[in-house]
Amino acid sequence: MYRVLWAALAAVLTFSPVRAQQDSMARGERDFRVCAACHSLDPGRNMTGPSLANLWGRKAGSLPGFDRYSDALKASAIIWDDRSLDAWLTNPDRMVPDNEMPFDGIKDERARADLLAFLKEATKPGAAPPRAAQGPMGGMMGGGRVPNLRTLDPAQHVTLITHCRDTYRVTTADGKTRRFWERNLRLKTDSSEDGPQSGAPAILLAGMMGDRADVIFAAPEEISKTIESQC
Repeated sequence: MYRVLWAALAAVLTFSPVRAQQDSMARGERDFRVCAACHSLDPGRNMTGPSLANLWGRKAGSLPGFDRYSDALKASAIIWDDRSLDAWLTNPDRMVPDNEMPFDGIKDERARADLLAFLKEATKPGAAPPRAAQGPMGGMMGGGRVPNLRTLDPAQHVTLITHCRDTYRVTTADGKTRRFWERNLRLKTDSSEDGPQSGAPAILLAGMMGDRADVIFAAPEEISKTIESQC
């Protein structure tokens, strides 16, 4: 009996640190859902903020292909590691004044530790993107992973946009025309590998009543070519 009890106690002592680390990472993955609205874990997939893939050991403001770093961050000479990331997550404005990240920081020490435990594993080279990388909401207007617009359903493929006074009329390949107040229609571009093909802009509906939408073009010059003034 005593041998069984000692064996059970030894197993608890042996595996409790591992279990604690797993629990910490699980909490960190849940917390990352907020971050996923702006940051991807996929290499080369930049969003509002840069991809976090291969983050440890990277110089702040140095990711090739990301052009929206603040001058302050690029000049900071920070190398991302456990210590610098903890300081950044605590108070980015104190660490790098005049940076442009719209984030007030995480004041709870355990929450920061959980998030860093998750990120350290999830950003390693070759790590599979976890479920949290999908973000809290799908689509372009809610953040998270953007949909692939290379192949469109007829209801998504925009064939004509007309504008009259304060109204846009968007016609799609299924023959339907939708009307939008001009402030409810956002015109965007996506030049990534997930963006629409040239000459095939896509519409993504949003809003509780479907009264808002994004129209995504392959390049800026396509916008003026597609929209006609017509009353």
